[in-house]
Amino acid sequence: MPPRSKVASLPAEVKTWLDQALVENNFSGYEALSAELSERGFTIGKSALHAYGQGFEDRLASLRMASEQARAVVAAAPDDEGAVNEALVRLVQDKLFTVLMAADGKLDISKVGKAVAELVKASVVQKKWSAEHRKTIREEFAAEAAEAVSEELRGEDGMSEQLEERIRGILLGKA
Repeated sequence: MPPRSKVASLPAEVKTWLDQALVENNFSGYEALSAELSERGFTIGKSALHAYGQGFEDRLASLRMASEQARAVVAAAPDDEGAVNEALVRLVQDKLFTVLMAADGKLDISKVGKAVAELVKASVVQKKWSAEHRKTIREEFAAEAAEAVSEELRGEDGMSEQLEERIRGILLGKA
């Protein structure tokens, strides 16, 4: 087994500084970073820093790409009903079931159980949010309809306040 990375062994505050310096230097200047680390009391060669930097840059690029793609998908196909999230939960459920069937009893069942519980919880939360969202939309629509009816039927020869309140109650589900 290869030795543990010297970068991974750095204290958290030094590693945070190193990560920030790598980003600010556009993943270059490894000799200067090695010298700075030496001044701080840590001996890490430029090759080791470069190897770490390449992996970090790749992960950062993947994260940026995923974020950009997610923004593009949301912009192109807004999902007020949460259908994308529901589809994702179902896809993960399907893949997890496939893994379970192929594992032939060689999986840590407690971890699988926890994953299933998290998926079920996410699904329940999604359905609850969707129902609340639909209810809010219905209530807003009913309030707008009640106001429009009231405005239309008001006037000199219009309906009485009592009739107006009755119609408003019906539209708002309070009658």
